[in-house]
Amino acid sequence: MRPANVLFILTDDQGYGDLSCMGSDVIRTPHIDALAQSGVRCTQWYSGSAVCSPSRASLLTGRFPGNAGVRSILSGHRTASGMPPEVPTLARMLGEQGYATFLSGKWHLGARRACWPSAHGFQRWFGFLAGCVDYFSHIYYWEMNHNGSNPIHDLWEDGREQWLEGRYLTELISERAIGYLQDAHAAGRPFFGYVAYNAPHYPMHAPERYRQRFAHLPWDRQLMAAMLAAVDDGVGAICSELERLGLREDTLIVFTSDNGPSRESRNWLDGTLDPYYGGSTGGLRGHKFSLFDGGIRVPGIVSYPRGLPRALVSDAVVGSFDAVPTALAACGLPSAGYEFDGRDVLPDLSGASAPARDLFWELGGQTAIRRDRWKLVLNGQRVENEPPTESVFLADMWDDPSERLNRAS
Repeated sequence: MRPANVLFILTDDQGYGDLSCMGSDVIRTPHIDALAQSGVRCTQWYSGSAVCSPSRASLLTGRFPGNAGVRSILSGHRTASGMPPEVPTLARMLGEQGYATFLSGKWHLGARRACWPSAHGFQRWFGFLAGCVDYFSHIYYWEMNHNGSNPIHDLWEDGREQWLEGRYLTELISERAIGYLQDAHAAGRPFFGYVAYNAPHYPMHAPERYRQRFAHLPWDRQLMAAMLAAVDDGVGAICSELERLGLREDTLIVFTSDNGPSRESRNWLDGTLDPYYGGSTGGLRGHKFSLFDGGIRVPGIVSYPRGLPRALVSDAVVGSFDAVPTALAACGLPSAGYEFDGRDVLPDLSGASAPARDLFWELGGQTAIRRDRWKLVLNGQRVENEPPTESVFLADMWDDPSERLNRAS
């Protein structure tokens, strides 16, 4: 039997309700829906954090963010430090076993050279190092608005700056990912690929050809739908190429988002100071920055044709911190010797009864724990930069998944 390939596909600030297979009546994602039909769609998939850098560290290491050395959003200037290089990532683990490893997309785990993707086991990499860039110029403006720092061009391939202004970044990310997996196949090597789209994170940019598909929607939802349509087309192209190369049956694909949708007013692009309403949590409480489920429960799809059922909907409580040990199991490699907070969830996603465990989150002054049906949030913030809604909030997630009733009061 051929060794398994592994592909992590991550979106940015995509809400739990923003896929058609997750119930959206305005977002159309036929290729991602097909991916769900080819595997397991998880109704209780959690990210490692309610913000991007910690959740990405968790996804790539199998640890809760604090144990991976990243507890908050990292800076994007070129001397910014990030995830400690001694923390092992799946790229390093599989690279040591002869796998080809690549990243295409957003890094946001350190912009200084010592923290680049190449320092964490990625043999090939394309994308940007900061948290957000303009989709067409690939310039990082964010810190200019906060501390007066100058804008920084931020597009790279294998450590060399790339000037591709005018090219839509979502499409570039898909193209490079396909090229890298083709190279791995041509070399006769199994691969681990990390495809980290920055969509639908602000700035809300989408070419007219995508916007036209949703011309009937209000501007905020139109842009969200258009940006996700570009991602969906990319996922479809990647899966089609895997099929063409005869690799799809042997490839474990994990699709998820780094955290819930953003309410930040900068999404509007017209000076509006109201909270942004373009993303959907699917009725969950909270958004990005919140440890209520709207900030941390996200879309989760796991497809592995030779090892998992097809068209299964799973209510198992699993998450991005499980992706690395699950990938190692799919590759037939031991987890012994690594420190994980997650576990192999292939049995859970095959319908087996899941053993009990505790899941933890921390962000600023907020703390949360999920234990079976119960979820406890301390100092939970429904809205960023506002006081906590309650100092102690206990929810029965089986009966009250939207966390409306405080059982501690």
